[in-house]
Amino acid sequence: MAPDFFNRDPRQVARDLLGKVLVRRDGRKLMAGRVVETEAYLGADDAAAHAASGLTSRNRVLFGPPGHAYVYFIYGNHYCLNVSCMPEGQAGCVLFRALEPLVGFAEMARRRGMPPESCRGSPKSLRKLASGPGRMCEALSITRPRDNGVNMTSRWSSLWIGDDGFQPKHITTTTRVGITKDAHHPLRYLIAEHPFISAPRIEKTADPSLRSG
Repeated sequence: MAPDFFNRDPRQVARDLLGKVLVRRDGRKLMAGRVVETEAYLGADDAAAHAASGLTSRNRVLFGPPGHAYVYFIYGNHYCLNVSCMPEGQAGCVLFRALEPLVGFAEMARRRGMPPESCRGSPKSLRKLASGPGRMCEALSITRPRDNGVNMTSRWSSLWIGDDGFQPKHITTTTRVGITKDAHHPLRYLIAEHPFISAPRIEKTADPSLRSG
């Protein structure tokens, strides 16, 4: 995906990322999954966003350029992957919440500490690989020291986003998951009824109108 794809309102990017493919290249190993769930974070006007308090050494990636990985550590036990949005100097990002594994099942399972054979067959077993931001980062060995700031618009990067032509039939919008500030905003996007989304019990809400901010 070209940088211009990310140089937009995070709500638009979050919706349009659904169905795209997140690719991890690790030496000769290749792992990939289809994006099935995202969340938008709007920067200074969003109390839940890391950029709400302004530019810091920790969140510098969020202020541009667009299309770069912003990785943070949460709850003392897992990483979360975001991609920067908006023109350089303005903050915004999209959090990747869940993938449908496409390539490298056994390698993802190994990195998750699971027997490779446990992820063969049913969607129920494959769902354990990358359903949820922490699982996804563990399956792809995404960490802040390794990946923060990586250019995700270049296929020569170790972590990038591609388009194989897949188009979701229906997209659902709900409130965001696992936050307390500005939790009422419907900024979580998912491919409707997809078996690999992270929290299927969340009540559906109306799609928010796109506004500047």
